Amino acid sequence: MTATLDIATVQAFLLVADLQNFTRTAEALGTTQAAVSLKLQRLETLLGKRLVERSPRAVRLTADGATFLERARALIAAHDRALSGEASVAQSLSLGISDHAAGPELVPLLERLHAISSNLTLAVIIGFSREMQEAYDAGRLDAVIVRQEGSRRGGETLAEDEFGWFASRRFTVPKGQPLPLATLAPPCGVRAIAVRALDKAGLKWRERFVGGGVTAVVAAALAGLAIAPLARRIAPAGLVDVGPAHKLPKLGSSKVMLHSKVSDPAKLGALRAVAATFRSVAAV
Repeated sequence: MTATLDIATVQAFLLVADLQNFTRTAEALGTTQAAVSLKLQRLETLLGKRLVERSPRAVRLTADGATFLERARALIAAHDRALSGEASVAQSLSLGISDHAAGPELVPLLERLHAISSNLTLAVIIGFSREMQEAYDAGRLDAVIVRQEGSRRGGETLAEDEFGWFASRRFTVPKGQPLPLATLAPPCGVRAIAVRALDKAGLKWRERFVGGGVTAVVAAALAGLAIAPLARRIAPAGLVDVGPAHKLPKLGSSKVMLHSKVSDPAKLGALRAVAATFRSVAAV
């Protein structure tokens, strides 16, 4: 009897290859780490090849695993096309992401969403946490990834970010002058945290740069224009935390949360992959 590949097992292999972590893969699939391991063992037995190498720190593909990877992707793509059919109704997932929460996770998030749900139409909006939360509460978004603000409860924790005062290595503050800041405009919650901390410490400051997005704020800090309050996770390598050198107050931390009202299995699967990918990248 000819051996056949199980689609769910191949999908598990693809998640392990992308996330490089059995725990994150189990989260994405809504199952246990043991179940994922068993699927991979069965796949390796079926193929007669070792596909992954496991170590306490990481999971990596073997040479045979890397070879099988593209074939596995092709199989799942063909499977999805066969299921979709010309008459099927395209599904969409609307996701709002806080600009201060997006960071380096955005690219792998979109890659994972595309890989696991190639037939899903994605509508991704980046903005202030408060605006994303309001749109979600009003039913205009299926899910949001935002910073936890105020007394809001519920949701799924994806990461906990520590903040710092980031600037270019060549940045200097003229003696006796107010501290120049690069921030997003109100109602940015991170800006509010930074301003409250400076006012409480009795330190003078001025807005040197107001950006329409975190990318612009980071660019201003890299250019040496000002200091930017940023989460350590999203601060690029060209910036350093100058808080201790300038005796600036600590900014503390905040949680990045996923809120969802999705019930459709396909969308739920996509969001589980989003959560697992975010945790995997944020932990690096």
